[in-house]
Amino acid sequence: MNRYDEAKKASIVGIAGNLFLFVIKIVVGFISRSQAMIADAFNSASDVFNSIMTYIGSKISSKDADEDHNLGHGKAEYIYSMFISITMMYLGVTVFKDSFISLFHQNEYFVNIWLYVVCIITITTKLVLYIFTKRIGKKYHNLLVEANSKDHRNDVLVTSVTLLSVILSSFDIPYIDGIVGMLISLWIIYNGFLIFKESYDVLMDKTMSTELKDKVMAIIQEHKEIYRVNHFNATPVGYLYHISFTIFVDGNLSTFESHDIANQLEKEIDKKVPEIYLTVIHVNPMEIDK
Repeated sequence: MNRYDEAKKASIVGIAGNLFLFVIKIVVGFISRSQAMIADAFNSASDVFNSIMTYIGSKISSKDADEDHNLGHGKAEYIYSMFISITMMYLGVTVFKDSFISLFHQNEYFVNIWLYVVCIITITTKLVLYIFTKRIGKKYHNLLVEANSKDHRNDVLVTSVTLLSVILSSFDIPYIDGIVGMLISLWIIYNGFLIFKESYDVLMDKTMSTELKDKVMAIIQEHKEIYRVNHFNATPVGYLYHISFTIFVDGNLSTFESHDIANQLEKEIDKKVPEIYLTVIHVNPMEIDK
């Protein structure tokens, strides 16, 4: 099964799992009038949307390069990630407003056994989804699936806070339900902002990290026949990078010999650095004192 098929499977499982959680949370949340549970339900709704966007984005980004898209369609993942982030932030603001209003207009809040049951089911389901998607993301170096696995992990923490809210509310601690609803909404907004920033950086062609560049430079420096490197550029292509740079070699080498050095280096970088989509090397002759 290839990288896209595994991402597709992770998305479909995520859609099914989050849709199930949304339904049981929203039903129990409205019955009990728990703002924390309703906020948690909308968090699951945003996760359903996120999984759908992940599926569509992965499908488009998996297309091969063509005449109109010479570097492939990798950035589609981040365009759809930006849609996700904007939706998450809007949802978070809406839930925050409703939770804040509930502090001043207290609704009668019914603590019942189903609130506990839903929290436990959610925590268990999200742990399973986290383990499942983490395995796929790590195996295929799929950053989008890895991000989804972290989202599942974060949801375990969010629902744990909701469970704490239910426990405290059973002891008639005032305002705790609305406060927890506000905290969950702020968590949704924060994660939406992080996704937006990551998507924006890629779409604006932010260069690779210093650690990744150092990894490439270490490979280049192993070749003693290369005397200097400059004009190093890195452009993101989805979750991968297209890099180009100029190497300076002995000007006394033949054209074939100098370009063979570049060809071998390109193959070595592509093999040793999975984050690289394409390496393009320009060769310049250099006068060497003998």
